[in-house]
Amino acid sequence: MRRFAVSLCALVGALFALLSLGATAAWAEGEQGFKGVLENKDAGDEPVPGVTLRVFDAEDNEVVTAESADDGSWEALVPEAGDYRVELDASTLPDGLVVRTGRTSTDLLRVDEGQVRNALFPLGTSVTTPGGDAPEGEETAEESTTPEEECVVDEETGEEICGGGSGWLGQWGNVIYNGLHFGLIIGLAAVGLSLIFGTMGLTNFAHGELVTFGGAATYIINVSVGLPVLVAIPAAVLLGGLFGWAQDRYFWGWLRKRGTGLVTMMIISIGVALALRYLINFIMGPNTERYTDYVRQASIDLGLFQATPKKLIVDAVAITAVVIVGLVLMYTRVGKAIRAVADNPSLAAASGINVDRVIRWVWMAGAALAALAGASLALDRGVKFDMGMQLLLLIFAAVVLGGLGTAFGAIVGALIIGVFTQVSTVWMEPQLKYVGALVVLIVVLLFRPQGILGRRERIG
Repeated sequence: MRRFAVSLCALVGALFALLSLGATAAWAEGEQGFKGVLENKDAGDEPVPGVTLRVFDAEDNEVVTAESADDGSWEALVPEAGDYRVELDASTLPDGLVVRTGRTSTDLLRVDEGQVRNALFPLGTSVTTPGGDAPEGEETAEESTTPEEECVVDEETGEEICGGGSGWLGQWGNVIYNGLHFGLIIGLAAVGLSLIFGTMGLTNFAHGELVTFGGAATYIINVSVGLPVLVAIPAAVLLGGLFGWAQDRYFWGWLRKRGTGLVTMMIISIGVALALRYLINFIMGPNTERYTDYVRQASIDLGLFQATPKKLIVDAVAITAVVIVGLVLMYTRVGKAIRAVADNPSLAAASGINVDRVIRWVWMAGAALAALAGASLALDRGVKFDMGMQLLLLIFAAVVLGGLGTAFGAIVGALIIGVFTQVSTVWMEPQLKYVGALVVLIVVLLFRPQGILGRRERIG
């Protein structure tokens, strides 16, 4: 038996190594450059073909020329990594069309090896933001919270943000709303992680990959299969739940029966995270991909803040999902069984509760919620193989801040983390906003170690 186990581990390890090497090779041999879609936003996003775009290096030497296709898409690949700018030739635009931001050239943008970045040139019949201050094509820029009444382009999502309150009131309204929206997405994933920890005691470092699974599954169903996003997201959530059930049925449950310790299982979860991450990288590649629907939407002016319709729908779905989870935990037999297992697994088993079955339900629900979080996040930021890893630290922070093992605490912690993450950008650089959120976590835990809604535990 021991020889079989050693052979199986060696085989699995070799498979993971091959996948990782394949993913790394795919990254290294990938092409780099810029891409985008030219559309007339004043004519219902009608594609604009035949427009010339040129890429220049840091010394202002022309490197490559591209032309938009019949569907408005274009791609300009460069020979090596470096700093480049993209310039749209306005003389090739159809009569009456202009770049809405008033800028026909981006700033110098860094392109890494194997990276194809978006360069956005929203077209229309008039200029809406004279001059513009934001560099076009910045794929990783944070969501705009500009309170201007003119339309501006969100460089990360490609959306137009128009209207909204002016002055400090409008700015704070946008910042707080964006924080609550981000917090709800974190909360969906944090609830699942908190439930798994509460019932099983496992600190699952592979939970971020369940978030990525939701975004990747939605993208594949939407782009490869050709189903609309409104169908692809529920299908991805269902697949996420089945994936969670299969993980516990054939892997984590097997480890539990063998008496594997929680520390060992936590270390194993790190290996599972790496394997899943590079497997998704191997399948999808290293670039950020976007759904075919709802990529660009104009914001709705709601007085104190601005929001796109897709964001409002995501908020409504997230709140509904959280309410349903709360009702199930509080008022159903399944929920009472979950709370009993989380409180005392041995006593729950002695009372006739099938602990393994309850944990399997929790894995299925937690993975489905994580998949929903990933699919929702990808609506704004696109799908990338490491999107869950980038969110994992904030998910852990939300769970710890709210109280380990408490689903409601995870939501409260996620909302606090989300709001503070966005509010901190008013005083500090956007690159440091996650640091501010973690400082809040440390300060709160200094005064309340069990978290906001956690219970004190007797030691000794």
